[in-house]
Amino acid sequence: MTSAPIVVSGVHMDLTDALKETVCAKVERLLRHNPRIIRVLVELVYTRCSDHSREFGAQIRLELPGPDIVVREESDDLYKSIDILVDKVDRQLRRRHRLDKEKRNHPHPTDLGDLGRAA
Repeated sequence: MTSAPIVVSGVHMDLTDALKETVCAKVERLLRHNPRIIRVLVELVYTRCSDHSREFGAQIRLELPGPDIVVREESDDLYKSIDILVDKVDRQLRRRHRLDKEKRNHPHPTDLGDLGRAA
């Protein structure tokens, strides 16, 4: 099984090997849950501001069949932002999988309105 490429980029900061390894290890958990992920784009951001509680941000974009999942998280610690971000994305993936499963198991008849009637 080939895994989806993980692209990690930094904005206003240098990426260390430890940061890259941490992000890859956390994202691997998402890839185990959903093998249909095409690509993962992670952006780590340092924003210099007076509010230090939102200084570090992490954003992830999961490219999947259907709409992409984009989540952003900001906090005072970059590693904390990454942890919270991956937890949020994991919940969204599980929710999407559950809803897709519900659709497959309980299909709804489609009402075509006036289009389905012969003229």
